Amino acid sequence: MRTSRDGLSPSRAGLRRLAGALLVGGALLGAVLPAGSPAAALDAAVRTPVPASGYRNAREAVRSGVRDYNAGDKEGAARALEYAAGQGHALALWKLGRMYAEGDGVPHDDLKAFEFFSKIADENADDGPDSANATVVASAFTALGRYFLDGIKGSYVRPNVERAYEMFNYAASYYGDPNAQYNLARLYLDGTGVSQDVRQAARWFNLAAEKGHPAAQALLGQMLINGQGVPTQRARGLAWLTLARDAAEVPKDQWIVSLQEQALAAATERDRAEAQAQVDGFYRRSARAR
Repeated sequence: MRTSRDGLSPSRAGLRRLAGALLVGGALLGAVLPAGSPAAALDAAVRTPVPASGYRNAREAVRSGVRDYNAGDKEGAARALEYAAGQGHALALWKLGRMYAEGDGVPHDDLKAFEFFSKIADENADDGPDSANATVVASAFTALGRYFLDGIKGSYVRPNVERAYEMFNYAASYYGDPNAQYNLARLYLDGTGVSQDVRQAARWFNLAAEKGHPAAQALLGQMLINGQGVPTQRARGLAWLTLARDAAEVPKDQWIVSLQEQALAAATERDRAEAQAQVDGFYRRSARAR
């Protein structure tokens, strides 16, 4: 039996059944497509024109696309990546999904992004957590989970919190993806699609926080300071909040900065000193791990 990156030891057969239930042509197709819709509607290659020639193989196209993207030629990058995506190259599919999701060099199109991520999940469900494509596959499942939370307005993708939970749980449990672990924790914290369980939320926040996820570190820190679902540990909570602030991207993460400043102002000198020692220890461990 394979184990996940966090040692959660999921049942491989169970995970494969879950993945199959999520994929194009399986329950995912039935969940989001009206009766009679063609299966090709979830095939991103059908919707995206690709050049007829110019690359010897998908790998060469991806290299060309990355070079073009880094050089600022995002239109050229998209053409190269579309060619590789048409060959089923997971990294090309993922990068295109991200570009369309963010409107980065291409028109913003959440449905197209959803379809690229769906294709990754469909074609790489058997990839284990130590495979070359593991990070890309986990990220695709996480992105699909976020789309299922809210749906895609004006499309066949409807809000489905149960499906979102399955996507996040798969990527979090099997691949140990910190973004999935954070999103899963939020579901438990808020009681969205699952019974509210703050202890489970703290568990998943902790797994993501240990991997350096700033939002997970901040919310875990707040839970520890307030004793929300976990024993009160003010110094440890302040330490997590401080780590989160160090990695925060302002103005997007201003809420993290605000939480840390409030916690620091309310902390005793002893808690501040202990928190700083824990922060220093975290950075030392991280440096050794590299």
